[in-house]
Amino acid sequence: MDFFAQQARVRRSSRTLVLLFALAVLAIVVAVDLVCAFVLGVGLRAAPLLAIALAVVIVIALCSAYRIASLAGGGAAVARSMNASEVPADTANPQWKRLRNVIEEVAIASGVPVPEIYVMQDEPGINAFAAGYTPTDAAVCVTQGCLDKLNRDELQGVIAHEFSHVLNGDMRLNIRLIGLLFGIMAIGVIGRFLLYSGSGRSSRRDGGNVALAGLALFIVGSIGLFFGKLIQAAVARSRESLADASAVQFTRQTSGIAGALKKIAAFAEGSALQASGRDEVRHMLFGDAERGSLFATHPPILERIRALEPGFDPSELDAIVKQWLASGGRPESIELHAEPHDWEKAVHDFAVADGDVGEPLPGFPPSSQAAQAAPAASGAVPPRAAALAITAAGVAAQVASPGTDDYRAAAQLRARVPDALAAAARDPRGALAVIFALAVSEHPDLQTQQLETVAQAFDASMADAVRNLLADVAALHPMLRLPLAQLAFPALKRRPRPELDRFTAALDKLIHADGRVDLDEYCLAKLVQVQVIAALDPSAHFKPGNLRLTEAQASLRDLCALMAHFGNDDADTARRAFQAAMQEALPGAGVMYAIPEDWQGALDAALAELARLSPEGKQLTVRALTRAIAADGVVNVAESELLRVVCAVLGCPLPPILGDHP
Repeated sequence: MDFFAQQARVRRSSRTLVLLFALAVLAIVVAVDLVCAFVLGVGLRAAPLLAIALAVVIVIALCSAYRIASLAGGGAAVARSMNASEVPADTANPQWKRLRNVIEEVAIASGVPVPEIYVMQDEPGINAFAAGYTPTDAAVCVTQGCLDKLNRDELQGVIAHEFSHVLNGDMRLNIRLIGLLFGIMAIGVIGRFLLYSGSGRSSRRDGGNVALAGLALFIVGSIGLFFGKLIQAAVARSRESLADASAVQFTRQTSGIAGALKKIAAFAEGSALQASGRDEVRHMLFGDAERGSLFATHPPILERIRALEPGFDPSELDAIVKQWLASGGRPESIELHAEPHDWEKAVHDFAVADGDVGEPLPGFPPSSQAAQAAPAASGAVPPRAAALAITAAGVAAQVASPGTDDYRAAAQLRARVPDALAAAARDPRGALAVIFALAVSEHPDLQTQQLETVAQAFDASMADAVRNLLADVAALHPMLRLPLAQLAFPALKRRPRPELDRFTAALDKLIHADGRVDLDEYCLAKLVQVQVIAALDPSAHFKPGNLRLTEAQASLRDLCALMAHFGNDDADTARRAFQAAMQEALPGAGVMYAIPEDWQGALDAALAELARLSPEGKQLTVRALTRAIAADGVVNVAESELLRVVCAVLGCPLPPILGDHP
């Protein structure tokens, strides 16, 4: 799937949503005016009707603004509004651990921070949703039915489906839709309140008038409910089929997501939700919130299955239920598809080990088997000294579009993270130490100075924690540095804001300790700012991209010049790389190669401006950056990671393996 085309599609959907919302408000205003004119005796006088119309618009606008503001915390706020429970990083629950393992792998393969993870424990149906403004504040929430009824392949298919919404911008549209629907339906809520209030008044006349007004508004509110569900269905249906296809593209097998859909069709609970807030989120769910709805937000379940498996026979559904009952409710016992390829089985085996949490889940091997299986999946992660063959078009096509090799690499990378680093990254205080360790120099004298800086900013125990991680960090494969940082970001976001401000100040001192700043050091600090600090207030920091690349030419020049400078060995090669990069993005621009004197300040301004580019502008920027770093014909792993970090800062996440691969 083309990430940039998807972003453009979401923008068109946003415009459609605004139009539908305006039509719904207009219909409600007309209905309220008619009620006031003929039921309440206002008549057809223009002045009072205009005043009433204005009041209705203000009420709807205020209610929408209130609901959107209540979700300013991003995806976690939506999940909590559904009474979902957060999955802790150190959970001992084997179902929750399996869920976390799957989500971490998909996040690493997608090149985004691990989202917050939630479970709706009282929901037996099979359903899930992703919510947030951007991937940095996303939350993925699944029902208990997903954990009870789906095997690992099926769970991964559902998670891959939800990640497609995380990556292509659907989540922002979903949150806006929640707010707009709340405003549209507010008139009905007010009417219901007046109806009950009027019936309880002592004065029959006053109570009758209030109740009559309430009844009229309640009826008008039904118009709002009609339009609200119509908008939900119109916005959601096409996106769900696209997300199914994206999940198949990611996992390169249809059996996982198709198996989940078959179980929804087979079991009585289906994908239904019982939570009172289901109407607000029904447009963002994996499956319909209720069976047989006139305003279904998803294509019919059998239609979705046949789109994935054209030869599907509905008689399979009875067999699924029979196998389920015969097995005592073990999801791994239901055979819905053929055995996976050898490499898939090997990656599956060593990636899902449950560690030290007791007995593994049915069908999951213990850690010893995982370690033995790991070598069988070798080859996905290139050696440190490998030279990568990448092209501008190939890298641009990989943005937010992970493939088979990326899944294999993600499973390997996750398995290669030392236990001490993984445990620290998931711990709120340990996550601070992990990022500090990534910034500490390998030079002994400078290292001592940097550890003293950490002790001064925090305490001696924090400096000791960083020191204890340094050996593991130094031994990391270069491709593990970014995933490790993004694994730590969710825990960082839980720290108090004053502590995070102290943390970022200390990180800046570490980076400047030797009197010079390398681009990879700068990018680490920038990534913390973009994916952690900004995520604390996502609604305030999110800015939709609408800037044209020609309007940001100076910013593109500075970024390409620095990428060419840091990505090539000599000045002549860097100059040619810069010229190739600018020609890729802005043919005929005639911009001269020059390194800004204050390159960090220039890069701060450049990245801030380029992050606001339109999807088309970002696509050209990624192509230009790739040309800048690959012009000498040699791209090593460290340079590819630099490109991934810069693109992550720009909101264009890249998977672990860069290059043209299936």
